[in-house]
Amino acid sequence: MPEDREVQERDETGMAVPLLDLKQQYQAIKKEIKPILEEICEEQYFILGPHVSRLEKMIAEYCHTGFALGVSSGTDALLLSLMTAGVGTGDLVLTTPYTFFATAGSIVRCGARPLFIDIEPATFNLDPEALSVVLDGLSRSELEKAKAVIPVHLYGQCAEMDPICELARANNLIVIEDAAQAIGAEYKGRRAGSMGDMGCFSFFPSKNLGAFGDGGMVTMHDEAVFAKMQMLRVHGGRTKYHHDLVGGNFRLDAIQAAVVAVKLKYLDKWTSMRRENAARYRKFFRDAGLEEIVTLPEEKQTRHIYNQFVISVKYKRDELKQYLLEHNIGVEVYYPVPLHLQPCFADLGYRPGDFPVAENAARSTLALPVYPELSGEQQAYVVERIKEFYA
Repeated sequence: MPEDREVQERDETGMAVPLLDLKQQYQAIKKEIKPILEEICEEQYFILGPHVSRLEKMIAEYCHTGFALGVSSGTDALLLSLMTAGVGTGDLVLTTPYTFFATAGSIVRCGARPLFIDIEPATFNLDPEALSVVLDGLSRSELEKAKAVIPVHLYGQCAEMDPICELARANNLIVIEDAAQAIGAEYKGRRAGSMGDMGCFSFFPSKNLGAFGDGGMVTMHDEAVFAKMQMLRVHGGRTKYHHDLVGGNFRLDAIQAAVVAVKLKYLDKWTSMRRENAARYRKFFRDAGLEEIVTLPEEKQTRHIYNQFVISVKYKRDELKQYLLEHNIGVEVYYPVPLHLQPCFADLGYRPGDFPVAENAARSTLALPVYPELSGEQQAYVVERIKEFYA
């Protein structure tokens, strides 16, 4: 068939579609990056300093918050936020079981216990109705121990924040947004990181806004929270060798801050390109007639920034993944084992079947390339291979 010949010709050309191509991004901005790195090397001022302060102001403005604090990673942003909120031994923190490990890992590192809530099937974000049911079922002593809720804006789309925040206020819970994958995402016109008490971001290199190593940021509106977090960032001291609190080493370095500051100027352009790629995928999948097998990500909120483009398939997800990899298409499964079934959390007492929506997502989802520089030809090749596999 002509279609089969076209596929064969494409394969013979060595078409490759990486999951992410940071080299292309760097080539476009390296003339701006290199002089700043040289400047920092000449200054020998590597930890905190003016580059970090400048980025903090830029991120606060971008996220529509009063303050932002640069930290060492997205994980440390979560940990520092929990510490600032006073979460400690014996406390309960409500969150989703379908997210990166750091969300629950940070809770446990504070001595608290994660209390998992199932997710919405369409967005993979924490389900506010399930949150309401769990809160209603807690005893008085359990409610007294419940200190915070961490909604995760997964894959670049905000969780349903209005009902989540209403439930939090009604139950005296601090709201910490895990926005590691969602800088610039919006919910009813409000930016991720601006709706809760604190917002946590990651600048891991693969993120939409990535550094040249680890880095993160916490946003907030309350100046007192900002001041406390500043202390905790440097071992709990206002001045050197004098410690009012027990904090940690959560400092952002100048090189990472400088790189992120350069990239921030391009973030909205890159986000628009990601959204265009998502729209193009929808057309290609529709034209391929795969609606009965492949479910595409739903744009439920105001602005989905597509940190990932995650499809769900009815069957043979793992075989499809292997097939695409064999055809030089980068794909990934986020996340194959939900947190409540991780061996390190066995003592929490959860069992298979406790969170069916999250467990189904872990079995059926697959992330496709969606980075800004991705070409339409590459996307067509991805969809063609998926169609070919299910044919």
